[in-house]
Amino acid sequence: MKLNVEEQIQRTVTVTLEERLDVVSAPQLKRALEEYMNQGVNQFVIDLSTTPFMDSAGMAVLVTLLRRCRMNGGNVKLVWPQHEPVQRTLTLTRFDRVFEIIGRA
Repeated sequence: MKLNVEEQIQRTVTVTLEERLDVVSAPQLKRALEEYMNQGVNQFVIDLSTTPFMDSAGMAVLVTLLRRCRMNGGNVKLVWPQHEPVQRTLTLTRFDRVFEIIGRA
């Protein structure tokens, strides 16, 4: 999985996922996010705008990240995906109500 990571001001990390977020790639994402959390980062923006697919393993990583960030006074924002299957997944699972969404039309 190719992860583009950009650190921003106020210890916010933006991660852009350009490939599938699934059972194969989710562990890699989880490890990368845990490294940042261990450094004290508790604000994340997960850019799903170009992510073509997301399954339950990917969703589990996002929920775990959100829970840990909120426990430490932080938050996770999701950039609304362009691909309809991922949009549908976020809507059907109500992730669009749990996470703060950026760029939803």
